[in-house]
Amino acid sequence: MSAITAEQALTVLRQAELLCTPAQIAAAYDQLATAITAELEHRDPLALIVMNGAFIPAAQLLSRLKFPLRVGYLHATRYRSGTRGGDLDWIALPCPDVADRVVLVIDDIFDEGDTLKAILAEVRRQGAAAVYSAVLVNKRHDRKVAGFSVDFVGLEVPDRYVFGCGMDYCEYWRNLPAIYAAAD
Repeated sequence: MSAITAEQALTVLRQAELLCTPAQIAAAYDQLATAITAELEHRDPLALIVMNGAFIPAAQLLSRLKFPLRVGYLHATRYRSGTRGGDLDWIALPCPDVADRVVLVIDDIFDEGDTLKAILAEVRRQGAAAVYSAVLVNKRHDRKVAGFSVDFVGLEVPDRYVFGCGMDYCEYWRNLPAIYAAAD
């Protein structure tokens, strides 16, 4: 998909369907924080934010974790401003060093899983002692990477193009406090 204008982005939002309200999303962050705390509170984890999509979900989630942890980032994408995935492009490898660390990778969405699976494989290749994954959203469909799952999931959404809460529509609308589905 080619780039769109801000006016076109407004039209997309006007025609979109609200799937998850800010209150539902806040409850999902609380549930994620409870589950992650139970598993990682005493393990001195390094939380890696998958840029750019997980920036907002990670900020919301990390502010709910009331135990010591370190925060880093990585940037890998298959979308390059579009709405369809391609080959994985590493923009920034995990930083800081993950060797011998317990790592929590935070992403925005678990769609098919190709990107997240490759990210977790790279973190393991770099010598992490243990690797966990967390996403705000799991998209319900049967095209998931075989044998791959996410450790912590906040919300389930239908198999539609979704945006808001870090997820974009052609680089717009990551900043929305709710999750919308683009009109078909």
